[in-house]
Amino acid sequence: MRGLFVALLALLLVGSDSGRYIPQLLRNAGSADDPAPLLWLAAQKGSQQAQDRLVAFASITQSEYWLNKLVSLDNADAAWALYKSTDAAMSDKKLMRLAAIGNVPEAQMQYAFTTDDPVEREKWLKRSAEQGYLPGQAALADWYLLNGAAEKALPWFRVTANDYPQSAFQYGRMLWDEGKKDAARKWISQAADAGLDIAQKVQHVLSSYTQYKATSVPAISRNNAQCHQKIGVFASSLATLVKADELVTNYEKDRRLQSLPMCIDRPVWLTPDSLKCDAENNGAGRLDCDVRPLATAVRKRGLTHAVVVGELGKANVNNGVMFLDLTDAYSVFVHELAHFAGFVDEYALGKEAAKRYCGAPEAPNLIFDGKISYAPLSTLQNWQTLQPGVGIWPAQTCARSEIRAYKPSGHITFLEHHDSGDIPPIYLALWRQQLADPKTQRPVFMNLFQAFQKAGQTTKAKEWLTRYEAFRDAQGVASSSYLFN
Repeated sequence: MRGLFVALLALLLVGSDSGRYIPQLLRNAGSADDPAPLLWLAAQKGSQQAQDRLVAFASITQSEYWLNKLVSLDNADAAWALYKSTDAAMSDKKLMRLAAIGNVPEAQMQYAFTTDDPVEREKWLKRSAEQGYLPGQAALADWYLLNGAAEKALPWFRVTANDYPQSAFQYGRMLWDEGKKDAARKWISQAADAGLDIAQKVQHVLSSYTQYKATSVPAISRNNAQCHQKIGVFASSLATLVKADELVTNYEKDRRLQSLPMCIDRPVWLTPDSLKCDAENNGAGRLDCDVRPLATAVRKRGLTHAVVVGELGKANVNNGVMFLDLTDAYSVFVHELAHFAGFVDEYALGKEAAKRYCGAPEAPNLIFDGKISYAPLSTLQNWQTLQPGVGIWPAQTCARSEIRAYKPSGHITFLEHHDSGDIPPIYLALWRQQLADPKTQRPVFMNLFQAFQKAGQTTKAKEWLTRYEAFRDAQGVASSSYLFN
């Protein structure tokens, strides 16, 4: 230690020539037991080399004292090292900002996510990415994609595709949308080989499905005697096909529903221009699509019902057509399938829906207060036949009306909260009854009639109205339109 003080004293006697003073400090620091004081003196004189060496020394020795001293010189690397240290991480955002302003790319990326201002966030992510910081580049690509700027995201995904499976997948997916299918398959395959789950799902559907124009959907054969409902599932993009495949696969594995005489086809992959969909149907956010292009498939495959998986919109069933979007879980699909068989929701309906369904005799899962007893009495008697001693429990369905509704279960069933997953045995028995009774079916024919009629295509509208009326006359189907959410 005495040698250090002698060296400092000698240096203080040197003249004012800082050009010779700084190199001497750096040399002495190289042999000193504690180089920090010498490096600090050189740093104060403006030596960037001294600052860099002192940052490294202070980081290794976890010396917040010297890091703080360097921060006083606006040293960005010291600010970032101090921010990341255990004791200082909770201090304030000033250290991170100083490091970001000083072009520390990691700090710039982290600082970007401390602001909710999209312009500021993009600015700092760009500064990080443009310095070649790989995580910053990936974060910028994700930010652009999340905010609908795919054209800006594409080049950054290309830069990071070899390093991140998620980037490789997104790059491949975007190339697919551009029609560069061979290149897209390569990148999706690379992401799948790296173990990315979504990439593996996409790779599976690419190898399992063929894309068809709506007018070229092939016919299929099935045992119609076992199909009281014949349901086709349609998707018109790679993303919606993955979702449709997932839904049908889960249905095929669902032991709860295996006793139901429904036939659900594997999805049909339509070309992107096949369906035009609107997520603002009637201003209610319900997904709705022009179903006219499905007419060929309905005719060829003998379908009674259809499921359309779109990009975005609230799930609903309307006259034999179910609309789902990418966010809908399998439990939503099962909930909506029950609407195909005439079941009514057990959560509180809106006032208009309550006027339509509260007190109506068609619901297999609900009864209501009558003048003397429950009504319809036939529904209650049916419950008691299917499950002797069945309980009668309040349902929330008509909470926004003056009518009280009741259900045959004290559980929160899948018709009240789809994600409860609870389908009591009596509901499955009722479901089988409904499917066996053609009067409960609301086929897709009416939906097609309405769509062609609205478009002024009267000849085609007549065809589907004739089909609907034949169905109704033969099986007694009511002509009212059912719309469930």
